[in-house]
Amino acid sequence: MNIVIVKYNAGNVVSVTNTLNRLGVEPMHSDDPETIKRADKVIFPGVGEASTAMNYLRKQGLDKVLTDLHQPFLGICLGLQLMCKHSEENDTDCLGIFDLQVKRFSNGLKVPQIGWNLLENLNSPIFIDLPEHPYIYFVHSYFAEIGNETIATSNYSDKFSAALHKDNYYAVQGHPEKSGKTGQKIIENFLKL
Repeated sequence: MNIVIVKYNAGNVVSVTNTLNRLGVEPMHSDDPETIKRADKVIFPGVGEASTAMNYLRKQGLDKVLTDLHQPFLGICLGLQLMCKHSEENDTDCLGIFDLQVKRFSNGLKVPQIGWNLLENLNSPIFIDLPEHPYIYFVHSYFAEIGNETIATSNYSDKFSAALHKDNYYAVQGHPEKSGKTGQKIIENFLKL
C-alpha cells in the first residue's frame, strides 16, 4: 500500500510514521504533487499555524492538488482546520473542502486545550470497533464548528467537530497518532477504507 504523508513544514510526521510502522506500513513523506496524486491514501497531519501552512501549500501548488484528490485522505489536527473554509487564526482562507469556519476557543477558556477528550456521536467507518467511550488526545486552540460534515463531536465548554467527512476526505481534530490503541484503531480503520 502506497501511503503518502504530506510534507508541508507543519506536520507531526514522526508520530504518524511510527503509528503506521506499527501497523506494518512504511509511508513516504512528500510535497511533490505527482507523488501525492499517485498515492493509494494520503495523510495530512499538522502542528503549527494556519496562515504559514497555507502559504507553503499555495507556494508548492498543493492547495489545488489536495482539493482534487479521489483516494482516501485523512487530515489530523491543523490538517482538519486547513481543510475547512476559513480560520480565525490570522484570518486565513483555507482549502474549503469542508464548508465550515474554524474559530478560537473563547469564554475565558485556557488555550491551548491539552488533554484527553471523549469522542461522541460517532458516525463513520473510521470509528468501527472503538471502545464504548473512546478518548483521544487533543492539543488545539482553534476548532471547527459543527455542521453537516461532522461525524464526531467533543466538548470543551461547548461542542465542536472532533471529526469531519465529505466524499473521500476524512479529518480528526485530535491526535490519533498520540492516542494509544484507540487512536491506532482509527488510523487502521482509515487504511482499510
